[in-house]
Amino acid sequence: MKILHTSDWHLGQNFMGKSRVDEHEAFLSWLLKIIEEKQIEILLVSGDIFDTGTPPNYALELYYNFLKELSSIKILIATIITAGNHDSVSTLKAPKQLLEVLNVHVITTGDEDENVIIPINKNDDLISIVCAIPFLRDSVIRESLSGITISEKEKLANSGIKAYYENCYKKALELKQDKNIPIIGMGHLTTVGSRSSQSERDIYIGGTIDIGGDYLASMFDYVALGHLHINQVVGNNEHVRYSGSPIPLSFSESKNSQKVNLVSFTQNEMSIEEIEVPLYRKLLVIKGNYETIKNELTKIEDKNSWIEVHISDDNAMYANNEIRQLASKLELTLLAVKIDKSEKQLKANELKVISLDELSVEQVFEKRLELENIEDKEFEKELLLNFKEVVSKVQSL
Repeated sequence: MKILHTSDWHLGQNFMGKSRVDEHEAFLSWLLKIIEEKQIEILLVSGDIFDTGTPPNYALELYYNFLKELSSIKILIATIITAGNHDSVSTLKAPKQLLEVLNVHVITTGDEDENVIIPINKNDDLISIVCAIPFLRDSVIRESLSGITISEKEKLANSGIKAYYENCYKKALELKQDKNIPIIGMGHLTTVGSRSSQSERDIYIGGTIDIGGDYLASMFDYVALGHLHINQVVGNNEHVRYSGSPIPLSFSESKNSQKVNLVSFTQNEMSIEEIEVPLYRKLLVIKGNYETIKNELTKIEDKNSWIEVHISDDNAMYANNEIRQLASKLELTLLAVKIDKSEKQLKANELKVISLDELSVEQVFEKRLELENIEDKEFEKELLLNFKEVVSKVQSL
């Protein structure tokens, strides 16, 4: 049996005013070819299909066209898609029953109305069981109680998530009986010991969730995780993995290699192959003074690249203007120019202009709170906590 694990597509992302449609189109076209070439039987997509809860029409069109094309691949038994924290439950859920006719299973919340235990049958034989666990929202894992501390809310989230996974695994064991078949887990969360980039946002109110690879590895034969954009093994558990995003989603991910995970099961063993996704467009980060950046720009041959420049120069404004003019002359796309201030400049308390593209919704609220100079820090934390709860509820609509 062959399984392909991918996640974090973020279809419809608007990146500093630029559409990623060409990159996503190229990835999905490549993914279809890989599924056929590698004779994939199960496709797992572990959340964040879309970048926002209200994806643009072209992103929806990409998604549905891809699923339509999947239906013509005869060897593919099932496609299982779980919602991530970026996804709108209603958007993913709307065509759910129609997609099941195409052997596409969409799990949105994991609440009692959804069966997250998906048996995989081939020629009437049970060959695997998938615990298709999506991003577990507050309404599923815990009650939102007033008057409790952030630490207590963290504990509620931890215990709620663990209880959910344990319950799913118990049901999968009952279905498995004495058959020698793998049980696959899915998830969309941050695990202890994993590496993140700057483009992911905290998804559970109160901070870190204390769930690690060892815990998940003790139950499942393979765990297909989403949310973190770096392809990685969690701790020392080879079979607990993030696939990462198929395209770099921020300049902080410019040096990552985008991959999908191919998991093969035979009767006695499992093997995992990381398949590198062809890069349609490079994201380049160039740092240094004017002369360094100028030399690096002239070396760029791929005009399709998007570029971020960090200037550390005594005459930063002059360097900024010259670099922009040079980039235009070289027909390069310069998306951001950042001036790395010296210690002297920082002490001068100069006005810092930040683009909203660089901030999450929560960070914008935090910046607003800073202007209030609230002396009661516990009250400030409670305001931020309540705001995150509201955002979580809005994103689940």
